[in-house]
Amino acid sequence: MNEIGLHEEEILSLLNDAKIKDFTYDRVLSSMCTTPHRIAVKAHMQFIESNMGDFGLFRGTHGMEEEVIRMTGDMLHCSSAEGYLTTGGTESNIQALRSMRNLHERKHPGCRLNVVVPRSAHFSFDKVSDILDIEVRKVPLESDLKISVEAMQSLIDENTVGLVAVAGSTEFGQVDPIGKISELALEHDLPLHVDAAFGGFVLPFLPEKHMFDFSLQGVTSIAIDPHKMGLSTIPSGILLFREFKHLNCLKAHAPYLTVDSQYTMTGTRSGAAVAATFAVMKFLGKKGYTGIVSKCMEMTRHLVKKAAEIGIEPVIDPVMNVVVLQVPEPAMVRATLSSEYNWHVSITRDPKALRLVIMPHMSCEMIDMFMSDLVKVLDSTSKAKSE
Repeated sequence: MNEIGLHEEEILSLLNDAKIKDFTYDRVLSSMCTTPHRIAVKAHMQFIESNMGDFGLFRGTHGMEEEVIRMTGDMLHCSSAEGYLTTGGTESNIQALRSMRNLHERKHPGCRLNVVVPRSAHFSFDKVSDILDIEVRKVPLESDLKISVEAMQSLIDENTVGLVAVAGSTEFGQVDPIGKISELALEHDLPLHVDAAFGGFVLPFLPEKHMFDFSLQGVTSIAIDPHKMGLSTIPSGILLFREFKHLNCLKAHAPYLTVDSQYTMTGTRSGAAVAATFAVMKFLGKKGYTGIVSKCMEMTRHLVKKAAEIGIEPVIDPVMNVVVLQVPEPAMVRATLSSEYNWHVSITRDPKALRLVIMPHMSCEMIDMFMSDLVKVLDSTSKAKSE
């Protein structure tokens, strides 16, 4: 740190220099985040100093958080749901499983615990294993990349604290058979957490109906991220519980604040993200989100059509706005797209394929440009392999 601070103009110049090094979303097809809605940005800036860690000082912001929980619960078929705004899916998943563990230990203290999750689950569940010292048992997938319910059943034992299902897997955008998993959870009297961090703001607005939320009696908690398809600012996640008893397992005494207890993992929380989420949900409403999802699915179908024209098929028919293409040498293709054409894509693990996320910042024209460059990369890859 300098002895004497810099002038504002110097700081702004340094900020601009750093910003230039960041990638913009214009050529990004790998991210499940996107440019936030303008109304979310305005709200975020207006409430930049609000701290939901001590919400007694920020009652108006806290009121917006309660309304966001109500609106999201209503969207997911449980208007009485309890919860709070998190930093995103990772925190939501950790807290959901922490609640499972705490509830189980009250009934059966002192045993080695486990949770059963799909192999397609987000890597945050590996963090859960490390942080909470819980064994994470990963269930293999069927050929359609959904979880095998029979295999999940076989991994449940007396030390299982809960089950996890995914509504919109990070790699493939696939939705597990959550109705059947809900029945399994009820049969074994286990809580079921649904990671809908991405799918939560997509599935409710598709013409096809997917059963994944609190309409299923076995579902006890859901993670959903407004900073993804909800078009809020980062970091904006939501953790919802069907019943207060699951949230209450996370209670901690807070002796120095205007409220005497917290249920959150972090102490300080962004009131700006609360305001941004409140504003964009109120502004768009169900009709607005339906339009955004419809546009993304139109672009998704356009991409699949263009890929088929050059003989490239998806690994699975897209369930939502995630396309995974079966290209030869996907790692090489990804590297060439990045280094020579400045496109940012990702690859999946098993099967290895080219992963593309079709977000609201994109357009059909952008997809056409990408496909044109992809053809060039595939041609050069084929030539390099034959030499």
